[in-house]
Amino acid sequence: MADSPVVVNAKATLRTSGLARRAVRPAGERAAAAGAVAAALAGAPEVRAAALVAAYVPLAEEPGAGRLPAALPGRVLLPVVPARGRELSWAEAGGGLVPGRFGLLEPGGPRLPAGALAGADVVVVPALAVAADGTRLGRGGGYYDRGLAHARPDAVLVAVVFDDELVAGLPAGEHDRRVDAVVTPSGGWLYLR
Repeated sequence: MADSPVVVNAKATLRTSGLARRAVRPAGERAAAAGAVAAALAGAPEVRAAALVAAYVPLAEEPGAGRLPAALPGRVLLPVVPARGRELSWAEAGGGLVPGRFGLLEPGGPRLPAGALAGADVVVVPALAVAADGTRLGRGGGYYDRGLAHARPDAVLVAVVFDDELVAGLPAGEHDRRVDAVVTPSGGWLYLR
């Protein structure tokens, strides 16, 4: 089901302003944030106990850039954006990263189907903002919304954002899956809802 025009427009406005704020964030602040969120994720009991963690490789302007996913212990799945279509496939981290679609880095190893996400105990997802009720604002392609349909109901979904991107509320559509927790540079791991 498609979002209403009101929700679509509200999300688009928030994405534009969020991306603009990230583009001008000072390099020192980004580096400090990367270290803080990497340490918070790597040290979280949920992550340390997980047999398999799904994560992503942050872009330069995202929190965790340059530190994730290498900081995560154990087996880690990373997303692979397909050449065609809009459903993520996955590959295990560890064999080096190669350029993928949209300039994203992805693992170079064998591809796993979308359903491989069901094996993850913790799923670390990118976000431009997260609300106190777990609503996540992504970049708008819908890849993670479709991908999270394969996550187990008991998997812990955790988004990573800068401190000022944890907000009181966000517009949400019926298809949006809420996250259970958020990691911020100053707050560390926080459960939501």
